[in-house]
Amino acid sequence: MYINTISESKYQTFKQCQLKYCFRYVDRLPEPEEANTEALHFGSYIHKVLEDGVEATTQEELEQIAESVKGTWTISKKYEGKDSTCFRNFLEFNAGLEGSIATELVFQVPVKDDITLNGVIDRVIKGKDGGYLVIDYKTSKREKSKVDLYQDSQLKGYVYAISKLYDVPIKNIVAAHYYPLTNNFVHVQYSVPQINAHVKNIVDEVWKIRKKKKAELKPSRNDFCNWCAYKGLCPEYNDPQTCTKKFDELKAKKKTSSKNQK
Repeated sequence: MYINTISESKYQTFKQCQLKYCFRYVDRLPEPEEANTEALHFGSYIHKVLEDGVEATTQEELEQIAESVKGTWTISKKYEGKDSTCFRNFLEFNAGLEGSIATELVFQVPVKDDITLNGVIDRVIKGKDGGYLVIDYKTSKREKSKVDLYQDSQLKGYVYAISKLYDVPIKNIVAAHYYPLTNNFVHVQYSVPQINAHVKNIVDEVWKIRKKKKAELKPSRNDFCNWCAYKGLCPEYNDPQTCTKKFDELKAKKKTSSKNQK
């Protein structure tokens, strides 16, 4: 299967489960409605408010932005009040930051030959010293340590992208996770060899995908299955008839959606 562009999502999905990769990126099936989890909705909602409220200086401003966008998502009662906590923490954190040059930065950068890496970075800041800070907002309860971030392929991809987009040395880029629920800020700096190794891994993964035929994309039962949107049509968990029925339903939904968009 020929591809020339890869994202962190594609990269990780193929490594986790090739059948999931097939459903999402080959068949392009929409995720079942039941897959829209509470955490996903809350995370998307907070991301949007922090993106639109990057210039806000008061809780009231963020609350107003929140009210204007909140209807887009279904927020569970168990998250009541947590958004206000995120906003208070963000205002404190944001007060010490200057020089934002981008929020929700969409990028596509060359990796090698005909392979490009794409994605979206939550926030990019340029310091007075010419260095860059890349921030990825995380609303998950599972916070990563500095040790974890040294293994984080998403942040490595972001650092590589910034180095290419702004022609800045790797050593001048700091990458971080910011957790608005706890106001924790975890940051790292990668070495050139670390970024080069990550780029090589991306290229290797692209070639693994290219060498695969659709029929060879098989399911892999692992810990990620518990959060998989397509578990309802996976042969590891369902009989063939159920899988076929679910697949046909999502295929029909995709067709209907495409017609409505025209």
